[in-house]
Amino acid sequence: MKLTILGAAAGGGLPQWNCGCRNCADARAGRIPAMTQSSVAVTLDGQTALLNASPDIRAQLQACGLAPPGLRGSPFAAVVLTNGDVDHLAGLLSLREGSAFAVHATPATLDILDQPIFRVLAPDHVRRAPIALDRPFEPVPGLRITAFAVPGKVALYLEEGEPDTRLVGEQTVGLRLEAGGRCVLYIPGCAAIPDDLLARMGDADVILFDGTVWADDDMGRTGTGTKSGARMGHMAMSGPAGSIARLSGLGGRRVFLHVNNTNPVLQPAAPERAACQAAGWEIAFDGMEIAP
Repeated sequence: MKLTILGAAAGGGLPQWNCGCRNCADARAGRIPAMTQSSVAVTLDGQTALLNASPDIRAQLQACGLAPPGLRGSPFAAVVLTNGDVDHLAGLLSLREGSAFAVHATPATLDILDQPIFRVLAPDHVRRAPIALDRPFEPVPGLRITAFAVPGKVALYLEEGEPDTRLVGEQTVGLRLEAGGRCVLYIPGCAAIPDDLLARMGDADVILFDGTVWADDDMGRTGTGTKSGARMGHMAMSGPAGSIARLSGLGGRRVFLHVNNTNPVLQPAAPERAACQAAGWEIAFDGMEIAP
């Protein structure tokens, strides 16, 4: 099993089109690497499944060398969605040219694809495969994936009134990937780590975890907005209840992805990045390859 980080950034990427924060300015100037939006490719025995389909999917496939097998055809067999966020499913609209693959998602997320615009994914080519929580499935032969609920909220465009940002159900899931005796957990969005989720993570060889914000007030401190990480449905890396502290007792390789453009860990010399590394965490980047 080989994983390739197609995109390591949160929604909007780095640089974000309408942002002039320090990180975005540095990415535009080439002082720090640019990053596309969150997606991962998993390859086993020559067969590939994508974990989420970001709006940057076409460029991501080209960058990592995923090409059609012949004159026409999909270079991957399946897309597995973890929620209905724009940065995780809008890339499906770029995959509309009539090549076959399957979309695996919970019924709640598949319902979003009933919107008229997604009719461009012709049902005679793109199969919708509902997945049930805590029931394994194989998007490609030999790759066993189990979806499980994690605290989170509905996608921004589905909000009505004040949402429950720690809702537990089908709207936000993590994925357990198993192949060849190895285990990877992919959790790109998570609002909290309750004890039952922590227990589920104990035997993972690799954990790819939500690294959206360093602190709950990242956007406020950078002057880029007023929303907190918690209001966006993401827990902070730092602090006594943050992901670094909550996951400090786990072994294996730990990697933060889905990193927001305002997160200070994107600066190579930042003390926040040094703190991550001292705690045993890596910061994902586009093109990063992981072989558990």
